[in-house]
Amino acid sequence: MILDFDQIERKELPEFKGGVGVFRSDMYSDRLGKIMRGHLSPGTSIGLHTHEGNSEIIYLVEGEGVVLYDGGRERLLPGQVHYCPMGHSHSLRNESDRDLVFIGIVPEHQVDK
Repeated sequence: MILDFDQIERKELPEFKGGVGVFRSDMYSDRLGKIMRGHLSPGTSIGLHTHEGNSEIIYLVEGEGVVLYDGGRERLLPGQVHYCPMGHSHSLRNESDRDLVFIGIVPEHQVDK
């Protein structure tokens, strides 16, 4: 399957997960997970949240980001990947003066009970 983000309707999500500003996302989703191209303008963020039942992989394409991860702070540069495993918390912020563009993959996990 080929996903062309330019052919996917862009969603604008204000204050996503308690963040600041508008998170713009070109997202494909099904019952197994989500694949998205995300955009954060300068000064915007995705709020701190915990991944329960899934994890997230963020590959930074453009810009510079700051990730708050399990109480720590990490700088994210183009070409780097941030991984948030199931059960962990993170937030993504654009504290730079340029747009931030990333590819996010959120696979759902089957949890045996």
